Amino acid sequence: MNILVVDDELIIREGIERTIHKNFPEHRVFQAANPEEAVDLLTNIPIMLVLTDVLMPGMTGLELMEISRKRHAHIKWVVISAYSEFAYAQEAIRLGAKDYLLKPIGKEILVSKIQELTEEISHENKRTKETQLLKRNLRFWREGLLTRWAAGLDLGGIDLAPITGNYPHFHLVMVRLESDSNRKLEHFIVENVLTELIDTVGKGFVANMDTKSLLGLVTLNQEEGLNPLIEQLRSHLKRYLKIPFQVLYSGRISDVEGVPKQVQQMVKNSASQVYDHYTTGGEHAVNVALQYIHAHYASELSLEKVASVIYLNPVYFSQLFKQKTGKGFKTYVTDIRLDRAMAMLQESELKVSEVAERVGYPDVRHFSQIFRKKTGLTPSEFRANEPCSITCNAQHE
Repeated sequence: MNILVVDDELIIREGIERTIHKNFPEHRVFQAANPEEAVDLLTNIPIMLVLTDVLMPGMTGLELMEISRKRHAHIKWVVISAYSEFAYAQEAIRLGAKDYLLKPIGKEILVSKIQELTEEISHENKRTKETQLLKRNLRFWREGLLTRWAAGLDLGGIDLAPITGNYPHFHLVMVRLESDSNRKLEHFIVENVLTELIDTVGKGFVANMDTKSLLGLVTLNQEEGLNPLIEQLRSHLKRYLKIPFQVLYSGRISDVEGVPKQVQQMVKNSASQVYDHYTTGGEHAVNVALQYIHAHYASELSLEKVASVIYLNPVYFSQLFKQKTGKGFKTYVTDIRLDRAMAMLQESELKVSEVAERVGYPDVRHFSQIFRKKTGLTPSEFRANEPCSITCNAQHE
């Protein structure tokens, strides 16, 4: 069985992989440091089980799960997180996660969960493996045919009857991305979101046209369902996509011969259409960033990395962060680290070098300089004196 571990922390990924290999040598484990790598693996490898972190650069694990569940309905998901917040666990369960495990994950708990899901997947595979293969092959054939057909290319004598018979009339929906590079993650998002929405209003499928465009074909149960489909598509893509995009659509099509001309017209129309943009609540974004900082203060933290976790431009994020917290990003992180360091110096017998490393400063000399600048004391002097917080030593800054 193929298992995918998605987490931006290498130590977590490798720890999970070692535990699985030791107890389940028959399983193959793949690692992804971010959702984009995960999408690539999900697309090209028959993954059966995914263990994903919640907060990662580019997209949350819950969003990855949500947009994947239609195209990869057979996959089992386990969410792993450093956050015990009820809202995250509640959302994970709503999306169909098999469990919500808190870091650090105990080896016994992980082994038990893998054993349980191995048995569940094995039982289901006996009934569904052949069906999944047939559906997968049909999907690739159908989407490849639509791509050539829409581009006006020679179909090599392939009979369109299997498509025209099932879709005697339809609308075309095109999503164009403002990007000069091949965006696998964004294509994955659009494909899955549009596919799921099509299934709610009728039937159809989605094909990748090129690096900038995806094309959906939809036969509506009711013609008035097109506008709600377009509105929901725009709303979902504003939530998930981090680059500008356009949504274009055709009228009702009954003559398949006119498809290439209609697609050309949609591409032409895009030149004069305004792009939609990603939107999110600034206050919510900063709250998520604060959670991430408190969970990862011991590791390397940069403004750019945390901004990527909440999908904001670093300059804009820096401004929002100071408005929300009253402190600059660097100052806030330093205060968090030094608060933790002072607690460790008071409550433990750890060496100063060990304390420094545990709060994100591998260079003990650098740690001591920052500590003294903030508190007026060296770490050793602080340990020998009465407890004092950062705030009560603010005069030393």
